[in-house]
Amino acid sequence: MCKGGLSECRKVKKIPQRQCVGCREMKDKKSLLRVVKSPEGVVSLDFVGKKPGRGAYVCHDVECLKKARKSKALERAFSTAIPPEVYDAMEAELEGQNGQE
Repeated sequence: MCKGGLSECRKVKKIPQRQCVGCREMKDKKSLLRVVKSPEGVVSLDFVGKKPGRGAYVCHDVECLKKARKSKALERAFSTAIPPEVYDAMEAELEGQNGQE
């Protein structure tokens, strides 16, 4: 039996945590940006978090993406080589997204 009313009986909802591949910090899943490799092998940014495929998470910061690029963290996460054009497109999208916020 719960003591102190219904408000104390409710379970606290856990907030999913994910690790940024750039800075390696654990953060709330909603505060990170998902990079996804689709089943066809195309790597892209997933702003909604619903695209199918293998996902890795990066902070909403171009510097974290640059760190991930330098350490090849995304390539390890997806077990595939990522062309420089894809990184450049992701940086441009991130910069555009940060400008809108």
